[in-house]
Amino acid sequence: MYKSLILAILISLMQACQQKASKELLPPIGEVFEDYYEERLPLYPLEATMNGDKRYNDLMPNDLTKDFKKQLTDFYTKYQKELAKYDREELNDEEKTSYDLLGWECSINLELLSFPTELMPMNQIFSTHLMIAQLASGSSMQPFKTTDDYDDWLKRVDGFTVWCDTAIVNMKEGIRKGYVLPAPLIQKMIPQLADLDHGPTEQHLFYTPVTKFPDTFSADDKARLTTGYKAMVEEKVIPVFKRLHDFAANEYLSAGRKTSGFMDLPNGKALYDTYIKYYTTTSMTSDEIHNLGLSEVERISKEMLKVKNEVGFKGDLKAFFQNVRTNKKLMPFTKPEEVIAHFNGIYETMKPNLKGLFDLTPKAAFEVRRTEAFREASASAEYNPGLPDGSRPGVFYVPIPDAKDYNVVSDESLFLHEAIPGHHYQISLQQENKALPTFRKNIWYSAYGEGWALYCESLGKELGLYSDPYQYFGMLSAEMHRAIRLVVDTGIHAKGWSREKAIQYSMDHEAESEESITAEVERYMAGAGQALSYKIGQLKIRELRTKAEKAEGDKFDIRVFHNKVLESGCVPLNVLEEKINAWMKGSKKAV
Repeated sequence: MYKSLILAILISLMQACQQKASKELLPPIGEVFEDYYEERLPLYPLEATMNGDKRYNDLMPNDLTKDFKKQLTDFYTKYQKELAKYDREELNDEEKTSYDLLGWECSINLELLSFPTELMPMNQIFSTHLMIAQLASGSSMQPFKTTDDYDDWLKRVDGFTVWCDTAIVNMKEGIRKGYVLPAPLIQKMIPQLADLDHGPTEQHLFYTPVTKFPDTFSADDKARLTTGYKAMVEEKVIPVFKRLHDFAANEYLSAGRKTSGFMDLPNGKALYDTYIKYYTTTSMTSDEIHNLGLSEVERISKEMLKVKNEVGFKGDLKAFFQNVRTNKKLMPFTKPEEVIAHFNGIYETMKPNLKGLFDLTPKAAFEVRRTEAFREASASAEYNPGLPDGSRPGVFYVPIPDAKDYNVVSDESLFLHEAIPGHHYQISLQQENKALPTFRKNIWYSAYGEGWALYCESLGKELGLYSDPYQYFGMLSAEMHRAIRLVVDTGIHAKGWSREKAIQYSMDHEAESEESITAEVERYMAGAGQALSYKIGQLKIRELRTKAEKAEGDKFDIRVFHNKVLESGCVPLNVLEEKINAWMKGSKKAV
């Protein structure tokens, strides 16, 4: 008996020594974070390009294949195991945050990889064919400054054509398995493909870089690349877009779903629940989000009524929406250039007041541009990040299909959201933050990023904007738009709402045009869950600000609060809440 006890103790001591020795052999966890980032880049080379890393600018992996999905699964599983080797409690605070973020990245991506989303690889708004076309323009994030840059793009397009043909194969399998887009989304995709399925070559979007050769290129290089790009457009790009267009128009459209939501896909409810988790970084259910949306719609409607009465409109709120949609005084422009100048004017108005709210500001340059013509009809206003080295500015893209119909009612809030201090401040500060491991400088959580941008819309009066009641109504309209998303997105994907019901609900509660609302509803149909992130994130940041104002009292400094929200970059909402709570607790101790 005693021998057995002694043997057990010896074995236990040996195991403890082995565990201690293995821990001592572990590299600093910072090396794991950097290894993860470096190993991830060739798997996501388009992200590397966006981040300004040119090493993989020639790569275009075929992420629609089972082999590639297995490669991703192995990658995330590997780093789950790497993290498990470390004791989280032995890490410092910032390392703990990075540990938690990397753990979340691995688990949520593995969960998403378990669904056959590759069978529905294209849509009218969130789609690789649109991203590649944007890069092809030569004025986006793919660089065209050296001959190597031009050669990289030729190789990347080779990979893209393979991707397109795989997409067709997968969509055919999706038809057989009932994993297919709703017909209205396919209908919107067809003209996008038709724009790129024919010549003349010299006017084709993918030929554009040839018209923008740097002056430093030799005559021989120009001739070689011109020949190469002409062949690329004529022999690869036009034929593959023709194949995509013919398939979409002649086969895919007729097979398109008559229903609108993910709940009508095989295992669609589980997929939607996963997207809710992914985009909100919370454990909220679709019912909870739907009910929250209904209460927010009611609250904001009451604020809208006050503005309607202030401007002296005699009809009901629904009639006021229609008045705002069609009010020619709110459509003062005739040229796209005037719209761009208008946004630059908003920036000049608010500039003097920014320092009162922010002492942490980015170095990155910033521009307002019109959205490219090939995607303008289906695009929303958006922000594309710049680069920390200054080689590419942050760009606020504005779609202006027809300047004469452009309504300015929401422009001040739109600028605060997409540009400054919204996405431009948040993303640029994150990229420029030398204290963060590399993978966190470019990470994105929609609930935080879009939540911050929507929160920024509420800062208009503090920044000298919203003096015009219509612009304040525009801010309320923008907030209402995001509240409606909570109702409509969950309605479509969890409650069986039709496209038409979602459009009508939106028309009844906001002042956007029917054309704009239709495009938005179709966006929710394509990108389930993404639209939930804005309001969920905004409400959390606003809740934390109110909590801090009460806790700090007269000592509350809005600049310090904004620093605390921004200084760690994009994080899940629970991590942000823990950070703000710890700051408030520490602040009280200091007093």
